Amino acid sequence: MLNTVARGTLQRNAANLSAAASRNSSFWTGVEMGPPDAILGVSEAFKKDTSPKKMNLGVGAYRDDNGQPFVLPSVRKAETLIMDRELNKEYAPIGGEGDFCTASAKLAFGDDSSVVRDGLNVTIQGISGTGSLRVGTAFLAKWFPGNKVVYLPKPSWGNHTPIIKHAGLDVGGYRYYDAGTCGLDFAGAMEDISKIPEGSIIMLHACAHNPTGVDPNPENGRKCLL
Repeated sequence: MLNTVARGTLQRNAANLSAAASRNSSFWTGVEMGPPDAILGVSEAFKKDTSPKKMNLGVGAYRDDNGQPFVLPSVRKAETLIMDRELNKEYAPIGGEGDFCTASAKLAFGDDSSVVRDGLNVTIQGISGTGSLRVGTAFLAKWFPGNKVVYLPKPSWGNHTPIIKHAGLDVGGYRYYDAGTCGLDFAGAMEDISKIPEGSIIMLHACAHNPTGVDPNPENGRKCLL
């Protein structure tokens, strides 16, 4: 009797699971697998490589001589200062922490820059570079009245172009990298940027050299720096 009951229960559970699996399978059958990330792919290849002399050229991070992540002393000090202040965990305003945004603008444009001093910038805090780019391009696609093209440095990160196009914007570019010096092609960048139509969106990387090479003075042209 117990075996019969148990067998019936198992059969019903199996049928329910099969039906649920069928529903879930049909519900997600239209989802396409995204393309592999080229940079993370390098990291995966690094993990599989057995060479003792291997070097990870994928995700950018400081590492010690043993290949382990290295946290800069300045970061450790900043963490200590934050902990010592015993800050609360209140929600930040929708545009982010005001002091953080101000400090970020000063870091990007310079402490004594007229951009910050005269209030020519709008700075908001986002969640990571990818998250900020997604929110920013969605906003620009809907509200920016100018040229609906985002000009990226060449080369740029592989996820930038798909994010921008998914938001409904087109993608252009300007010279950025000098392969001969492994540094910034400043002259090439300035030449290309000078040819970009007014009322365009130019994306600058945080790792770039001083971005003030693009004149922020409205009298000399209006280009939206993202």
